[in-house]
Amino acid sequence: MNVGIGKLLLSRFTGIRLPPGQVVALAAMGLIFLGACFLMLPFATNPGVHLGFIDALFTATSAVCVTGLIVMDTPQDFTAFGQGVILFLIQIGGLGYALMATLILLMLGRRLGLRDRMMLSETMSTMGLQGLVRFAKLVLIITFTLEGIGAVLLTLRFAMDHPWDTAAYYGIFHAISAFNNAGFALFSDSLISFQSDWTINGIVTILVILGSIGFLVFEDLLDNFRGARFRFNTHTKLVVITTGILIAIGTLGISMLEWNNPATLQPLSVGETFTVSYFHAVSRTAGFTTIDLGEMREPTLYFLLLLMAIGGSPGSMAGGIKTTTIAIVFLTIWSLLRRDRDVEVFHRRIPLDLITRALCLTIMALALITGMTLLLASTESQPFLSLMFEVTSAMGIVGMSLGDGDTRSLSALLTDFGKVMIMLSMLIGRFGPLMIGLFAVKTSVHKPYRFAQSRVVIG
Repeated sequence: MNVGIGKLLLSRFTGIRLPPGQVVALAAMGLIFLGACFLMLPFATNPGVHLGFIDALFTATSAVCVTGLIVMDTPQDFTAFGQGVILFLIQIGGLGYALMATLILLMLGRRLGLRDRMMLSETMSTMGLQGLVRFAKLVLIITFTLEGIGAVLLTLRFAMDHPWDTAAYYGIFHAISAFNNAGFALFSDSLISFQSDWTINGIVTILVILGSIGFLVFEDLLDNFRGARFRFNTHTKLVVITTGILIAIGTLGISMLEWNNPATLQPLSVGETFTVSYFHAVSRTAGFTTIDLGEMREPTLYFLLLLMAIGGSPGSMAGGIKTTTIAIVFLTIWSLLRRDRDVEVFHRRIPLDLITRALCLTIMALALITGMTLLLASTESQPFLSLMFEVTSAMGIVGMSLGDGDTRSLSALLTDFGKVMIMLSMLIGRFGPLMIGLFAVKTSVHKPYRFAQSRVVIG
């Protein structure tokens, strides 16, 4: 009788088939909780360091969401084991759970159904259902290749100041952190000590850019080189041009707003000024810093806040509203001002449903940032702009922070409730698009009727 009951329970358990989106979300929560448990092990932190559950959970969430906000000093508080756990969480979080789950299913010999492919397409921000397995393999190859090249180059640079084993460890950690746009560093001051180091600045920013433009761009580039046709699709051109414009505007904006600030750029040479400004214009998606952001003027901080909110491109390691989304919003405004019937770019017309989604995503993102900031402003005793900067950094999964006056993020000064809200912001920023994808996968319900139109005065 007990055997029969066991078989019945086993058959029912094995017969459970959760939707892919739920599997991905549960895997994320499970990985965060497991990571927090590993970080709380005695040999994960240095002697004398107390790591509470909330702080462990915050660190794990920040790593899995590739955000980079810290409530503990990564190089000083964690041992090599603890840092290894953080690095593992960054790598898995950067690749994405849908991709990892798909590869596991393929290795187990399971075929992908239509719903699996639709969810994978949504989470990886692809344009269709064809070639998803090939695309997943491409993501892995590109990720490990670029991280490997970056690790070698950084190791050679760090070897000038450290033994080879330490240099290799630093090189691997920072290459993975940079390409995944995570912002975690093994130096308490982030990369401030390398402010004028052109090698470190160059390698890190290139890895950040490559990790933030999206794998769809890499796929299009490879297809062009293989076919020798050089006809890039509209998405690739829009991503590359918008990314370039944002970096240029960010570099010039930060330089102009901070050029006479004695606490930041004024003591630097012209070359160093543009290097620092360029670094932070690029790092708006990653969170590395080479100056103390707390010394920046409020106009500069708000300008940087807007850049963080935009973030990277679809299908990349970066978060934010996304470059293509904001580009479509501005193209729509430009078309409206010109009274054009269609929104056009590169001699192509943007579909109406994409315009609607771009506007909705932008409004939702700004509303969430505002709402979370107002909530924290009512519970935390921190300046309003500092809280908004922290929330934007969390939802944009960036990692920049005005700090706690020491080496940690501002989140370290928040109450447990405030830390939980920042964790929630990071989860929304990382998995919000997945939740939207869950609704997109469902079949639309078409009403058998339509109401008559009625004009409303606006403006």
